[in-house]
Amino acid sequence: MRDELRPIDVKPIGVVHNQLTVRPDEGWREIISIIRLDEGLAPALKGLGEFSHVLVLFWLDKVSSEARELLKTHPRGRSDLPEVGVLATHSPHRPNPIGVTICQLLSVSETTLEVKGLDAFNGTPVLDVKGWSPYSAPSDAMVPQWIEKLLQGSS
Repeated sequence: MRDELRPIDVKPIGVVHNQLTVRPDEGWREIISIIRLDEGLAPALKGLGEFSHVLVLFWLDKVSSEARELLKTHPRGRSDLPEVGVLATHSPHRPNPIGVTICQLLSVSETTLEVKGLDAFNGTPVLDVKGWSPYSAPSDAMVPQWIEKLLQGSS
């Protein structure tokens, strides 16, 4: 398997601009962010404004190389939740620190997107943006019980 894993080349297409310097546990869904894309990508935005939401992929550039070696964690550091593998969480501590969030698209102007609910820090490199459709969401999706507990705010 290791022979099949070869490096890939990914470059940012834009940058996040907002007031976030630390990730809040709550309230991040209300954060308004501006995503400024490379000027050459203007044609790629045609039709994006017709979507209510976008999927934003971004590089978690503030994650240290040591944190990228972490393979298991208690979600949000809560010891009342089970220890699980980082690939089962949205933890930023992962082998490839790629973040992904579905955000409300507020506006598109030239090469600037205004979004609501992006949990990325100011200055975060953006890797890709995709129009999001509810038709791509599976109707039979299931989540572990610890996520239900996390969403209920139980301690």
